[in-house]
Amino acid sequence: MSLRTRLVLLAAALVALGLTVSDTVVLGVVRGQLVQRVDQRLTRLGDTAARRLATEGAPRTSHGGRGSWLPSQYVVAFAGPDGTVSDKFRRPMADGDPRPHWPAMTAGQLHARLGRPFEAFSDHGPGRWRVLIVPVDRAKDPSLPAGVVVALPLEEVSATLGQLRTAFLAIGGGTLALLTLAGWFAIRAGLRPLRRIEATAAEIAAGRPLSHRMPQSSPRTEVGRLSSALNGMLAQLESAFAARAESERRMRRFMSDAGHELRTPLAGIRGFAELHRMGALSGEAEVARTMDRIESEAIRLGGLVEDLLTLVRLNEQRPLEPAPMDLRTLAVDALHDARALDPARTVTLTGPDGDGPPGPAPVHGDEARLRQVVTNLVGNAVAHTPPGTPVRIGVGSDGGEGLLEVADQGPGLAPEQAARVFERFYRADASRCRGRGGGSGLGLAIVSALVEAHQGRVELRTAPGQGALFRVRIPLARASGTVSASRDQRPRR
Repeated sequence: MSLRTRLVLLAAALVALGLTVSDTVVLGVVRGQLVQRVDQRLTRLGDTAARRLATEGAPRTSHGGRGSWLPSQYVVAFAGPDGTVSDKFRRPMADGDPRPHWPAMTAGQLHARLGRPFEAFSDHGPGRWRVLIVPVDRAKDPSLPAGVVVALPLEEVSATLGQLRTAFLAIGGGTLALLTLAGWFAIRAGLRPLRRIEATAAEIAAGRPLSHRMPQSSPRTEVGRLSSALNGMLAQLESAFAARAESERRMRRFMSDAGHELRTPLAGIRGFAELHRMGALSGEAEVARTMDRIESEAIRLGGLVEDLLTLVRLNEQRPLEPAPMDLRTLAVDALHDARALDPARTVTLTGPDGDGPPGPAPVHGDEARLRQVVTNLVGNAVAHTPPGTPVRIGVGSDGGEGLLEVADQGPGLAPEQAARVFERFYRADASRCRGRGGGSGLGLAIVSALVEAHQGRVELRTAPGQGALFRVRIPLARASGTVSASRDQRPRR
C-alpha cells in the first residue's frame, strides 16, 4: 500500500479505537447510573417489606399468588435462615411474564449477600433481574424469614442501553466516514511536496542534469529536511561527477602527453638505428656521433620513464620514509649543485626572502624525496633562465613551517602561465623547449606532488621581467628540540 493509504487507514483505525473506547466508557457509566437507580428502588421497597414483615408477619396468600400490596414488575420472596428462597409474590402484567431464577444459596452465602444487590437470570428468556436481600428483624418472632428478597427486571436498563448503543454506532460510523474522507484529502495535500520531490527525482533519473534541485520547503518539516538532504546529496554527486570528468579529462591529456613525450625519443632512437642498419653512416666518426645521439635519447627516455613512475607512486599514495632532518642540508647541497651546473652563475644561500643568513628548518621528511624536490627546483631555475642569471637559495622557518626557496632573476612568468606551471607536461613558453635542454614538463608537477605528500605546499611568486620565486613550506618537526628556537628566528617581512 502507498504511504497515503497507510496513513489514512492508520488514522481511521485510531479514530475507530477512540470512538469505541469513549462509547464503551459512556455506556458503562450510563448503565451504572441506571442500575444504581434500580438499586435505590429495590432498597426502598425492601426496607418497607422488611418492616411490614416484622410488624404484620408474612402475607397470607398462596404460593405464586398475587400480592395486592406489591407494585407492578416487582417480585418479592422470603429467604429462610438456611438460604432457601420461597413464597414468590408478584403482580405480573401477564401470566406468562418471566420470573427471576433464584440461585441456590447456603446459610453462609445468604449472610454474605444480605444488603448487597446482585443480578440473576430469568426463569425463561434472555432477561436479567436485579436482586436485593434485605435482612428482617426476627427478635420478636424467630419464625420469620431471615430476609426479604426483592427483584426488579433490567429490561428498561437494557432497552436504554440498546438505544444508546444504536445511536453511538450511527454517530460513530458517520463521524468515522467523514473523518476518513477529510483525512484522505488532508494527507493528500500534506504529501503534495513529497510527490514533487518524487517527480523531480524521476526527472533526474530520466536524464535531467544533476544541477537541478529539489523544491525547497520549510526546514521545520520532515519534507523540508528531506529536500535539504537530497539537495546536499545532489550537490555532492554533481561535484563527484564533475571531479570524475575532470580526472578523466586530465588522464586522457596525461596519456596523450606521455605518449607524445615517449614517442619523440623512441622515434629518434629508431631513426638512428635504421640509418646504421641501412649503412648510411660512412665513417667511424658518424657512427660514434650517432651512438652518442642514441645514448642521449635513451637517457632522456629513461629520465622521462622515471618521472612517470614517480608520479604513479605518488598517485598510489605509497608510504614515504620520513626521518628527522634539516632543510639547511638540502640547501647547501643545492648550492653546490647549481654552481656545478653553471659555474658562471652567482648562487647565494640566505634566509627566507633573502634576509640574513640561512636559519634552521628541522622537519620530519623523506630526505631522498625532498632532495629530489630541491634538485628539480634548482634545475628548473638553471635550465629556464639565461646563462649567468643569479640564483638565490633561501632556507629558514616561519609560523611553524620550514621554508626552502629557490629564486631567480630570469624573465618570469605571466599570471596565466603561473596558474598552470605545476600541471603535468606543461611548458610555459617556446623558450623552454627541448632544444635548449628543457625537460618534459614533469619536474614541477613532481615537486608539487612530493611536497603535498609531506603535508606541505609550494608557492610561486612571479611576474613578467621580475624572475620567479618558488617557496616550499613543510610543517616543522614538533618533536624536535630546535623547533621553538627556529620559531624565534622568524625572518622579517
